[in-house]
Amino acid sequence: MSVNAQMHLNKTEINKSNEKSLKPLFSKQAECSYVSCYCEENVWKLCQDISLRIPGELDRCFVVFISNPCRTVPLWKQRAGREEDRLVIWDYHVIFLYSVDLKTCLVYDLDSELPFPTFFHKYVTETFRTDQVLKSDFHRFFRVVPAKQFLQHFASDRRHMKRPDGSWIKPPPPYPAICTSTSTHNLDEYINMDTEAGPGQVFNLLDFVQRFYKKEK
Repeated sequence: MSVNAQMHLNKTEINKSNEKSLKPLFSKQAECSYVSCYCEENVWKLCQDISLRIPGELDRCFVVFISNPCRTVPLWKQRAGREEDRLVIWDYHVIFLYSVDLKTCLVYDLDSELPFPTFFHKYVTETFRTDQVLKSDFHRFFRVVPAKQFLQHFASDRRHMKRPDGSWIKPPPPYPAICTSTSTHNLDEYINMDTEAGPGQVFNLLDFVQRFYKKEK
C-alpha cells in the first residue's frame, strides 16, 4: 500500500480529529526561536520551551531527523523552495512531533509552508508524498528521538556551518552553541541513519507513518 493510500482520511475521520480538545503547544509561530538553516537548534529550542512551560507534555514530544546515506532528501512545501510545489532537497531536516494519542499527532515544522502545526497525515502526504517513485538515493529515513532525551544530550558547535577559512556559511543563532557536560558536538550521530547506532530509532517512510498514525478501522 502506498503512503498516500494509507494516509487517506475521509471527512468523518477529519472531523473526529478536529473535535478533540487540542491546544497548540506554541501560541504563534512568529514567537518561536528561529534561525534559517539551523533546524536542529530551532527544534531544540522548541523542546526547551516545552520543558519550561508545560513539562508534563514533554513525554509526548519527539524530535525527528530526516536524512539518508546520500544526504539528499526531497521535501515539498518548504518555504525555501522556489518552484510552485516548493520542493527542496536538503542534506537533512529536523521537525518536532506532538503525539497526543494513537490517532492524533501534530507536526511543527518552522520551515514549512503548511500550517503550524499540521496534522500528521496532512504533513506526510504533502511533504514526503511517497518513496515509490523516487530513486533509492532520494529515499527518506527518519531518526525519532524522544524530546526529553534530545534536550539532555544533543550538542552542536556549529562546525558544519563554517567554511574552511572559518567564515560562516549562514549567520549562527545569537545564543551560545548548545553543549552538554559530556559533548560539544554530536550532530552527526543524529543525521546518520544507521539503524544499529545513534540515539532513538531509525525508520523508513512507511514504518515512520505506522509509528505515529493509526488509521481507524
